[in-house]
Amino acid sequence: MSQQTQKLRLNALIALVVGSMIGGGIFSLPQNIAERAAGGAVLIGWSITAVGMLALAFVFQTLANRKPELDSGVYAYAKAGFGDYMGFSSAWGYWISAWMGNVGYFVLLFSTLGYFMPVFGQGNTSIAIGCASVLLWSVHFLVLRGIKEAAFINQLTTVAKIVPIIMFIVLAAVAFKADIFVEDFWGTEMPSLGGVMDQVRNMMLVTVFVFIGIEGASVYSGRAEKRSDVGKATVIGFLGVLALLVLVNVLSLGIRTQPELAGLQNPSMAGVLKHVVGEWGAILISIGLAISLLGALLSWALLCAEILFATSKDQTMPAFLSKVNANHVPVNALWLTNVMIQTFLIITLVSSGTYTTLIYLASSMILVPYFWSAAYAVLLCVRGETYKLASRPRAKDLLVGAIAMTYAMWLLYAAGPKYLLLSALLYAPGIFLFAKAKREQGEPLFKGAEPIIFGAVMIAALGAAYALFSGMLTL
Repeated sequence: MSQQTQKLRLNALIALVVGSMIGGGIFSLPQNIAERAAGGAVLIGWSITAVGMLALAFVFQTLANRKPELDSGVYAYAKAGFGDYMGFSSAWGYWISAWMGNVGYFVLLFSTLGYFMPVFGQGNTSIAIGCASVLLWSVHFLVLRGIKEAAFINQLTTVAKIVPIIMFIVLAAVAFKADIFVEDFWGTEMPSLGGVMDQVRNMMLVTVFVFIGIEGASVYSGRAEKRSDVGKATVIGFLGVLALLVLVNVLSLGIRTQPELAGLQNPSMAGVLKHVVGEWGAILISIGLAISLLGALLSWALLCAEILFATSKDQTMPAFLSKVNANHVPVNALWLTNVMIQTFLIITLVSSGTYTTLIYLASSMILVPYFWSAAYAVLLCVRGETYKLASRPRAKDLLVGAIAMTYAMWLLYAAGPKYLLLSALLYAPGIFLFAKAKREQGEPLFKGAEPIIFGAVMIAALGAAYALFSGMLTL
């Protein structure tokens, strides 16, 4: 199969963005948000998210057009602007975030199937993990058949999973009651929620997780049929998913009160629709979630392998990860990814960690790649690189980049010390692959300020390890 036949058109790129973002998060969104915020804070939080994530979408669009030579942008931008170690760390963090999100998806999928077959329990019984493992390796061998073939299947599942979400929105809009929505609008009757800004901060990681995948088209920029389609797919996909997320969340708050939503079992969309139309509503959402998760698992299998492959091609990671099969699929990258997923699936049998813990940790890991991408966009504007002198787009792009970078910094604050420490613990082992890549090139391990950055990561990682061992920090 020639490499040209593996090129992706606009519709496939949009499906990769949408398919990556719409996984399990939207189906659990009513409970996940209500557990942390009341209606007023929810509206503020979504407003901040909309502005911040839209700025980030425009950053990826702008960089795709201004730096077409930088493929797989989410890591390449960090490397181009801030050096090899930051580029490697961005790729490493993005990769971990991607496959850890998949572990969470497997748990949620079989927890949902537990609604029909109790033997699956909460998705972490031995039978559930066994079936998840079979599904994992089925997806693995499907992806080995070719990127374009897997992307086509992803388009089909993307369409299939949007249908029940649209049905939910229509039925919820009909059943929406304004008096329920405004009841305890600021959460003053629930002291455990904290103040309004505390509520906004606490819901931030949930909103980040449901938008992970916004960079999907950028990751596949090297396989796009038209370079201009990368930016289009990013913005179109983002706006469509944003509308679905806000409608699902806000309409749910007009059907069940905040405490009632917070007490629902996930997928909480099923509980909301069951309240509106009865049992068949819960069944519809459960089926939709199963289809959605299958599509998301496929999308993220593609993205995980692609980020390792692209990083290896430019020697940021070891050469063995650049090996491809006859279908131009990065086989070693795919094997490494799925072995890690399999390992953590087994760990869920003995760990007390939940689906929520997994998605929060996945969200925390991707904050660094997002921050450095936005910082690179600002750096280009400050330097005037790729801009004509005193051109108007430069000022506009500088503003957008600054908003995106500020939003990323706000997210790092919202994550809190627990998840930042756990993230450092996961970032630290990447040094072994980074060192191997540097040895292959005959280059020194670090340059410039990189030893200081690595030292800070190691100190945080050791602190996290001690806190976990002593019980001060739990998963």
